[in-house]
Amino acid sequence: MNRRTFVMSTALAQSRILGANDRIRVGIIGAGGRGRYLVGQFKEIGAEMAAVCDVYEPNLEAGLAAANTGARSYDNYHRLLDDKAIDAVIVATPDHWHAQMTIDAVHAGKDVYVEKPMAHTIEEGFAMIDAVRSTRRVVQVGTQRRSAELFLQGKSIMESGQVGDVHLVTSGWMNYTRSIRNSTLKGKLDWKQWQGPAPTREMDPVRFFNWYYFFDYSGGLIVGQAAHIMDCIQWYMNSNGPSAVSCSGLKPDLEGVEVTNTATIVAEFPEGYQATFSLGYKSMPYNPCNDQLKQFHGTKARFDVGREWYSLYPQSNAIEMKSSVARKVPGSFSQAAPSHIRNFLDCIRSRKDPNAPVEAGQATNILLVLAMRSLRDGRRLKWNAAQRRLEV
Repeated sequence: MNRRTFVMSTALAQSRILGANDRIRVGIIGAGGRGRYLVGQFKEIGAEMAAVCDVYEPNLEAGLAAANTGARSYDNYHRLLDDKAIDAVIVATPDHWHAQMTIDAVHAGKDVYVEKPMAHTIEEGFAMIDAVRSTRRVVQVGTQRRSAELFLQGKSIMESGQVGDVHLVTSGWMNYTRSIRNSTLKGKLDWKQWQGPAPTREMDPVRFFNWYYFFDYSGGLIVGQAAHIMDCIQWYMNSNGPSAVSCSGLKPDLEGVEVTNTATIVAEFPEGYQATFSLGYKSMPYNPCNDQLKQFHGTKARFDVGREWYSLYPQSNAIEMKSSVARKVPGSFSQAAPSHIRNFLDCIRSRKDPNAPVEAGQATNILLVLAMRSLRDGRRLKWNAAQRRLEV
C-alpha cells in the first residue's frame, strides 16, 4: 500500500457514511463574529452544529449559545477533530491558522468549509491541495460569489462572448475605517495556542483584537477584500493564477498597525490581461449595493459587475451609453453565503467538488501573498507557475 492509498483509506475510515436523511454534523473552529454568523447560517440550512472550539473563553461561550442545544465544547481543535461524530468543520480563525487546521481536518476524515483567504503562504496552499486530493475530502473556500445567483448570471454573460476579448479589468472596494478596536480581554485566552504557527510574541490585546492588520496573521483588508474580488475576476476570466504582481500603498493610516487601508494591486495573467484592485478604507462609504465594482473592459463591450447588480454596455460613441443587459437586486447578496453553504453541504453528500475548490483558492492565495510581499519590498514580483517559485 503506497502513502497516498494509506492516507486516503485512513481518512475514509474516520468518516461517517451519511444516509439520505442523516443530518450533517458540523463543528466550528473559531467562534468570533464571522464564525458565529456561519453557525447561524449552517443551522438555518439544516446542518446540526454539534461542536464549538475557540481558545478565547467569551467567544467559546457565545459560539455555544449560537450552536445547537447539546453542542460539545472544545478549547483545542485537535480534540474536536478526534470526535468521530463530526462530519465537517468550519475554519473561521485568523488567516495564519487556515492551512494547518484544514490539513489536520481532512486527515481526520472531515470535510471543511474554510474562510478566505485559503492560506497565509504559497507553500501552505500547495500543501492544502495535496492533503485534500490525497484524502478525497470536500473543501469549500469561503468565496461565496461563486455560488451567488447574480454572479453566476454574470459568469454566463462573460462566457457568451458578448464582451469580446478582455485585456484590462479594473476593480475597487471603498469604505471608511475610523479606528482599530481598543478592546480589553474579558475572559481566559490561550495566547500560545492562538499564535500557533505565527512568530512568538508577548501577549498583546491589540494584536488579538486587530489581527487583520498585522502581517504575522493576515494582510489587512487589502487581502481580506481582494480575496473576494480577485477570485471573482479570475473565475470570470478562467485564470489559474497570476504571472506577475505588484502592490503599492500609503503608510498605515490607523495607529499602531502594520498594514495600510489604502493600496492598489496590479496583477498580470498568462492569458494576456491585467487586473487592478484598489482598496480605499479611508474613503466615502457607499451603500453596499453600489460598491465593490468590477469592470471588464472588452473589445466589444464593457461589463460592470457590482455587489448586487450588473450591466453590459456595448461599444458606443454616444454620450449617454445604454446597457443591453442589466439587472439590479438590492439585498440579494445576503443569500450568497447561504447558497455557498448549501453547495458545500450538497457536495458532502454527492462527493463532488464544490463551487470554490482548493485549486481556485490557491490561485487567489498566490496573488495575495505576492501582493503583500510586493507592498513590503516595493517591487514587482514574477511568478513561475510551472516551477512554483518566484523569478528574480
